[in-house]
Amino acid sequence: MARRLPLYVERNFVKGHTYLSFRKGKGPRIRLPSDPTSDEFMVAYQAALAGQPVPDQRAKVTRAAPGSIAALIGSYKASLDYTGLRDTTKAAYNTRLETLRNEHGHRTVAGLSRERINLAILQPFAGAALDTLKKLRILIRHAINIGMLKHDPSLGIKRPKIQRIRSWTDDEITAYRAKWPLGSKQRTAFELFICTGQRRSDVFRMAWSHITPQNELKVVQQKTGRPLLIPLHRDLVTALAAVRREHVAILTTAYGKPFTVDGFSQWMRDSIRDAGLPLECQPHGLRKAAGRLLAEAGCSTKMVMAILGHTTLAEAERYTEDAEQAGLARDAVIRLEGHKANKFPQTVPPSLGKGRKKKGKST
Repeated sequence: MARRLPLYVERNFVKGHTYLSFRKGKGPRIRLPSDPTSDEFMVAYQAALAGQPVPDQRAKVTRAAPGSIAALIGSYKASLDYTGLRDTTKAAYNTRLETLRNEHGHRTVAGLSRERINLAILQPFAGAALDTLKKLRILIRHAINIGMLKHDPSLGIKRPKIQRIRSWTDDEITAYRAKWPLGSKQRTAFELFICTGQRRSDVFRMAWSHITPQNELKVVQQKTGRPLLIPLHRDLVTALAAVRREHVAILTTAYGKPFTVDGFSQWMRDSIRDAGLPLECQPHGLRKAAGRLLAEAGCSTKMVMAILGHTTLAEAERYTEDAEQAGLARDAVIRLEGHKANKFPQTVPPSLGKGRKKKGKST
């Protein structure tokens, strides 16, 4: 049933679309916002009823000034570099690009300098400074490619320091397993993280059909698009054997539906909190822990890359540096102890020859 409209408001049907307008008697039709429950509609209706001009509700299209950062963002978003990105990547880029457009779109690209980037663009963003710098450098490369810039004004700017997500410790891994028994969804999710080393965007999408008869897991990483084939660790085999298959997805909500990525993240954080673990224990820290455990087991960097799906050695080394540091430190102390052990005799005799005579005056 159609909603009853206020006095003098009528519906108009034009080319399959419905519009609302104000018309008193045979007077002119005045266009109103299409939602009669909105505040904008009531403001426009009251103005029309009083015979006053109705505020223009249509979005005003403003053209970006040539050579501005807003124009550069528009050019980049129309380029193949942007249109070829995955939809999820575009969504992540858009958040930062639109912030740059709103805050700094009026600035000229030619006026960018290292000092201005640091003071005007990066400092106000505080915790998001690193991501802002990354997106700004993408725009700068595009500006150089299309001739808006001849050099990179961001050269020499150091990467802002951010608090890195740490690896889980062995005690924290033990505490989580003690809280959530085999067969629980929380334990199953945990074993998928720690035994495969994948990101949350890949773990929540894992399905029973991804497991081969040879007990291998087929993964196409959402972030990189890289296909992986990972043998199942025996701990994961045991965890999956304790789970009832009620859906094509391995992990489901309390209502038996697949998770969304954000819903899965919040559910996993709740599981970690309920296990009594600190806030520093984040889901991504399990991926770090997987890399650490692989390194501690003596796996080479390329072996770690084969599991985690990294494409560069530098990426993999960030996940294994904690294990390498601990191992090198242990080896160093063992060598130091051995070096000192060879310098001192094992036993010291109570007396070795005659003692030195006391110094006295000669006679």
